[in-house]
Amino acid sequence: MNGVTRRGLLGGAAAAGAAAALPVPAADARRLRDRRVDVAIVGAGLAGLMAARLLVKRGHSVAVLEANDRVGGRIKNHSLGHGKITEIGGQYLGPTQDRVAALARELKVGTFKTYNEGDNILLEEGQVSRYPASSAIPPNAQFVPQLIPAFGKLDQMSAEVPVDAPWTAPHAEEWDAQTLGQWTNDNISNQSARNFMLASTCAVWGADPGELSLLYALAYIRGGGNESTPGSIIRLLSTSGGAQESRFVGGSQVLALRMARALGGRVVLRSPVRRIAQGRAGVKVESFRVTIHARRVVVTVPPALVATIEFDPTPSRRLQIAQRFPQGNIAKAEVLYDRPFWRDSGLSGQAISDIGPLRSTFDNTPRSGSPGIMFGFIGGHDARTWARLSLAGRRKAALENLARYFGPRALQATGYVEGYSVTQEPWIRGCPAAIAGPGALLDLGPALRTPVGRVHWAGSETSTFWAGYMDGAVRSGERVATEVARKL
Repeated sequence: MNGVTRRGLLGGAAAAGAAAALPVPAADARRLRDRRVDVAIVGAGLAGLMAARLLVKRGHSVAVLEANDRVGGRIKNHSLGHGKITEIGGQYLGPTQDRVAALARELKVGTFKTYNEGDNILLEEGQVSRYPASSAIPPNAQFVPQLIPAFGKLDQMSAEVPVDAPWTAPHAEEWDAQTLGQWTNDNISNQSARNFMLASTCAVWGADPGELSLLYALAYIRGGGNESTPGSIIRLLSTSGGAQESRFVGGSQVLALRMARALGGRVVLRSPVRRIAQGRAGVKVESFRVTIHARRVVVTVPPALVATIEFDPTPSRRLQIAQRFPQGNIAKAEVLYDRPFWRDSGLSGQAISDIGPLRSTFDNTPRSGSPGIMFGFIGGHDARTWARLSLAGRRKAALENLARYFGPRALQATGYVEGYSVTQEPWIRGCPAAIAGPGALLDLGPALRTPVGRVHWAGSETSTFWAGYMDGAVRSGERVATEVARKL
């Protein structure tokens, strides 16, 4: 797989996914011109498919229009051949992510634990050390005395944020007027601790601390739990007991593929929506291939993509959200080996570093144990710099980075795959989630979920719990299905 081009990677992965996911033959889909349904759904990610699934169960007719030639949105499998895959989009499942776990059980998709045995690697100020993989934070790192109290303070502050209305928090105005970077500089003087915060935000949000509103970050932390379990920044960062604890057998896109198969011809691919017009009797949803006449419409695309749709009448606040909630910028560099050699040395494959481009890494080896796969996250400013390199330059940088963590054996790769860097994909435009700078959440947060006439909103960013994660997408689909059903 050496020398895989970005076009070849995305095209091949999309083609493989489309072949498995296409609910109706392409020739039949081309003949579809007009449909009348109860609900039109824009986007066939987990949110849109979940909403469709539940509405159909309630006896309503639906049509799901997807711009891409595959289902899944920000979750995406890439075939390695011989029946093996690697995930180049979202992939993890953790405690309190109850709704996506319930969906997996319903669809009979199994899970397995992320490899988390032995020691993790810490690279701090040029020195490599090891610490137990059971610990989310290196216990003996010089930055721990400052970082632990800072994390505790963030958790305490987030507890004051109402999960369903962060903009009503007692200190919402103060917190939304500053960035997480400003707060970090005011509360953490140790540069190594600041570097750890940078690595953390790049992996969680695909952004540097200075790009995030403090209120937004606190709301995100608050939502990293469920109705009975408070959110915690450590849960966002942890493998064992945290958001990276488990993986899906067959890859996370299997969830979307199985829902799409059950929905059959209700899902129409390669149909980007260009116009949504409301009238007295209903709403007309026009794509480049199909026109849907519906009683209600659910829009599940990432906030920034709402601006690609013409609305009549114009939902002005949603268009402002499109401008002020850009997608994060994160990439995944995945390196393949004959086997996971790092395990022989008692290493987990996880590393945290104060240098880039791969500031955090994970063992992404299939459950079968081969091939060995390790990936690293590149986010925020690092991701923008990364994108300017050639493919060969990115591959070289990734291997050299891994060699610093895991030794020269890391240079002996058998393949290289890039994923999650979907910023350039026209119908996604960034991962893992929409982010908010100062002022955005306070001004526009109330409009994230508020229907505009017959237009309803879903998508992971609209969820109260686990916004930006697969669980948040599923939760939003459940919420909007109930909301719409009440109006029908």
